[in-house]
Amino acid sequence: MGNTHPYTVLAVDDNLLNLRIIERSLSKEGYQIFIADNGPDARAIALEKRPDLILLDIEMPGENGFDVIKKLKEEAATNAIPVLFLTGVSEVDAKLKGFDLGAVDYITKPFHPQEVLARVRIHLKLSIATNSLIQDQAAKLRQVTKAQVAMLPLSEDHPHAKFGVYYKALQEAGGDFYDILNISDKITGYFVADSSGHDIETSYMTASVKALLAQNCTPVYSPAESMKMINDVLVEILPQGKYLTACYMHINRTTMRVTIINAGHPPVACLPVKGDPFLIKSDGDVCGIFSDAHFGMESLHVSKGDRFFIYSDGLVESAENKITWASGADSLLPIYKTLRDVPYDRAPKEMISQLFGNDACPEDDLVLLCIEV
Repeated sequence: MGNTHPYTVLAVDDNLLNLRIIERSLSKEGYQIFIADNGPDARAIALEKRPDLILLDIEMPGENGFDVIKKLKEEAATNAIPVLFLTGVSEVDAKLKGFDLGAVDYITKPFHPQEVLARVRIHLKLSIATNSLIQDQAAKLRQVTKAQVAMLPLSEDHPHAKFGVYYKALQEAGGDFYDILNISDKITGYFVADSSGHDIETSYMTASVKALLAQNCTPVYSPAESMKMINDVLVEILPQGKYLTACYMHINRTTMRVTIINAGHPPVACLPVKGDPFLIKSDGDVCGIFSDAHFGMESLHVSKGDRFFIYSDGLVESAENKITWASGADSLLPIYKTLRDVPYDRAPKEMISQLFGNDACPEDDLVLLCIEV
C-alpha cells in the first residue's frame, strides 16, 4: 500500500443495493472498490486483486461468509487481508465464530455509510501500522542474517581445509552454523552446531560460539578439552532453555588421525576411498546445559581421499513423516556412495539436490559439510 495508489476494498454481499451504497460512499473518498455477490467470485477477486480490506456479508446463499473467510485464510496470498463482516445477525456466538475465523470487526445491518467509512479507515490504519512493523522487523532480521552469514567461512578462504558446504537458514535468524579452524599448518578443526530457537538472540549465539572456538581450539588443548571449555562458558552465559548440539571434528594431516567430539549431534558419515560409507556414532550431552556434560568421542586413522560429512538434523528429520536423525541418518548411506566421484566442493549441493529436488525444501535450518582428507 502506498501513497501513489488508491487503497482497494472488496465488498461482498448478495444484496446489490448494499453493494451500491458501499461502492458509492467509499469511492467518493478515493477508495477503489471491487464488488462480488457470491463467495466463489469474491475469493477469485481477492486472489487476483489482493485488496487492502474486505467487507464480507455472512448470510449468502451457497458459500456463506464463514466459508469464504476460512478459504481466504488458507491461502497464503489472502490470509493477511483484514476482513470486516457485514451482518444482520446479533447473536454473540455468531460474532465470536467470526473472530475465531480471523475477522477483525463487524458492521451490523442496516448500516450507515459513514459508519462503514469510519471502520474502513480505522482498520486500514491498523493494517498499515502492522505491515510497517512487520517490514521493520523483517529489515532488522535481514541485517542479522547478513551479519550471521558474513561470519561463516567460505571454502575459497581455506583451500587447505578441502571442504564444500551447503547452508540454508529457514528463517531470517537461523539456528545452524559452522566454522573452520586453522589450528596449525597440518591440523584443521571443523565445527557444526544447531542452536535451539530461531530468534535474534540465537543469532548472537553464533558470534559468541565463534569467539569461543577461536580461543579454545588451539594446539594447547585436545579436542575433548576444547569442547569442555566451550561448554563450561556456555553454561554460564546462555539464557535458560538455550542450548546447542554440536560436532567438532579435528583432522591431523601429519598423523592422519581424525578425532570427533559429539555433543548430542547427528552422527558423522565417513566415505572411505575404499569401502562402503558408514556412520561414526557416539552419543553425548548437548552443550550449554550441564556443567558436568559428557561428550562422545571417536578417533580413527584415515587415508588420503577419505571424506566425511557433518550435517545438522534438518538434513534427515521430517516432522511430517515422523523421522528423527536417529533413524534418518542410516537412510542417507546409499546417497553417499553416489557422491564418490563428485568433487568434494560440489558434493553438498548434489546431495541436497538428490534429497530435496528442485521444488522441495527442508523443514528446518540446514548445514552440510563435506570434508576430504
